[in-house]
Amino acid sequence: MQIRDLPYSDPGDPDIRSGPRFLLWLGRNQLRGQLMSMAWGLLHQCSLAGLPLAAGFAVQAVVDRSGSRLAWAGGLIVVLGVLIALGDTMLHRTAITNWITAAARVQQLLARKTAELGSALTRRVAAGEVVAVSTGDVEKIGWFVEALSRFVSAAAALVLICTGLLLYLPSLGLLVALSVPLLALAVLPLLPRATRRADLQREKAGRATELASDTVAGLRVLRGIGGEELFLDRYRHASQEVREAAVRSARMWSLISAIQVLLPGVLLISLVVYGAALARDGRIEVGQLVTVYSAAALLLFPLRHFEEIAMAYSFSRPSAKRAVRVLSLSRADRPASLDTAPAGDLYDPVTGLMAPAGLFTAVVCGDPDEAGRLAERLGGHAQTEPEPGPATDGDGGTAKDGDGGTAKDGDGGTAKDGTDGAVPKPETVPSVLLGGVPLDELPLETARTAVLVQDKDPVLLSGTLGELLDVPSSGLVAAEDALAAARCGDVLDALAQASADAGGDPMTTRITERGRSLSGGQRQRLALARSLVADPEVLVLDEPTSAVDSHTESRVAAGIKELRRGRTTVVLASSPLLLDLADRVVLAHRGTVVAVGSHRELLRTEPRYRAVVTRETDDEIAAPGAGDAFRTIEEIEERA
Repeated sequence: MQIRDLPYSDPGDPDIRSGPRFLLWLGRNQLRGQLMSMAWGLLHQCSLAGLPLAAGFAVQAVVDRSGSRLAWAGGLIVVLGVLIALGDTMLHRTAITNWITAAARVQQLLARKTAELGSALTRRVAAGEVVAVSTGDVEKIGWFVEALSRFVSAAAALVLICTGLLLYLPSLGLLVALSVPLLALAVLPLLPRATRRADLQREKAGRATELASDTVAGLRVLRGIGGEELFLDRYRHASQEVREAAVRSARMWSLISAIQVLLPGVLLISLVVYGAALARDGRIEVGQLVTVYSAAALLLFPLRHFEEIAMAYSFSRPSAKRAVRVLSLSRADRPASLDTAPAGDLYDPVTGLMAPAGLFTAVVCGDPDEAGRLAERLGGHAQTEPEPGPATDGDGGTAKDGDGGTAKDGDGGTAKDGTDGAVPKPETVPSVLLGGVPLDELPLETARTAVLVQDKDPVLLSGTLGELLDVPSSGLVAAEDALAAARCGDVLDALAQASADAGGDPMTTRITERGRSLSGGQRQRLALARSLVADPEVLVLDEPTSAVDSHTESRVAAGIKELRRGRTTVVLASSPLLLDLADRVVLAHRGTVVAVGSHRELLRTEPRYRAVVTRETDDEIAAPGAGDAFRTIEEIEERA
């Protein structure tokens, strides 16, 4: 795989039983790249190992005053220099390719999972964690994948160098061969502690990222209630915890680095003292001593890869666990046998909501969050809920931090091995039925085509207005009709004035990211027009007119009813102007349907409905004759 071939046509099905298994799966899927990197690494390392031999020949040639042997030694050094340059260049190229392709594969997997789960993703995983996985964690996972091949080539080079020294000069080669395993394994007792500190650092960094993401998302509300300083203090405290954890982790890695400098230094000093004694006694030649000393000194380079692979694994393991946590989320399995969308009534067995086919049904919920959850469920976006309790991560449970306390793993709790139930069993929620067929028995593409949900805060992607409205659709609703039904005339005029270079055509005017150049009401109406163009079998709208004035709201409601005539439409709203146009109105109270009727009928007979629609207080509801207080829609609208 070359970088120019990215993205992958299919990133594959990852092994999500645990973080280490996911890393192993990534390595296996880049086996060719790993082997190429290892081969170039071996060439580089072995060429470096050949330099001491050439240097020893050159020194001995000078001692023996042999010009021909000195020339041969010089030629060998030149050849080795070329091989070192070639090996180092290609090693860097293949290693970086492995890094980038591994990161790209993880990003594609995360993007695929995000598209599959839709809005349910941020309900089940914090938005900050999704951001952390998609950015920093992806880089750390790629780092381990590319470092693995270089580590393998360094380990193989160590074996070859030690074997060569044993054969070349057993007296000194034996000392080196016995010392190298000790040097490589000397830091092993410190690695678990360093890993735990790195895990704790990643956990605190993830929490800080989540807090920052949530603060930015709610910044407007925080400013309104004067809560900026409170959340700023919380973020300061969280960032200081991250700093302290990073310093403690860096201290441990510094200690490991110091040991890997100190012990090889002791080996070199011992080698010089012992070798000098042998050379003085005439048991070895000076050139041989130079060769062995130079080879031992160069062993420090491949030994560094042991520290790097330990560090890469320590940082990538919690990152892989976080990625696995996101990738392990799933919707209910959908058999491929049902590939056509059924027609009929939309029924939610959880709340008892029935939306008859072809009618305009309005749903009133006293709690806006409850309305949002109902909209998600009607679209099949929330089929399972994780059970409460400790999550499992598949990497070995809790860990002690540097102070002796318990540090939770990256997934937030005690974990078992991936083969022992790494993913918690979800609690199944009954699926919404469309024409008597559960939505979770439809393929994902079919379910998305059958039921379209527009939430209360729709997103407009950057591009032209024509591109915005170019969505998969039935082809029965023209873009002009959808824009007219959503009452987007003023929006088109504003876009036409902004498109002087395009001849005043609003359809070719570019809309900035998230529609920031438009007002909230304009963005909401354009998103509504996009949903109307799609013309799904069932359209679910959550507060589609919350950002427009009452006059525009009345016209938009009439346009929706007219354009969607004969199609199933469900609108979650509490506006009397919209409710009065609905064919039927449903009141949902605390997650259950409690009343069904027309708008005016429910105003007269249902106090809970009247309280939501007219914003009555509890005292007004309890007052005698409260049910007769408002008898005309005009009075209700004036009161609301």
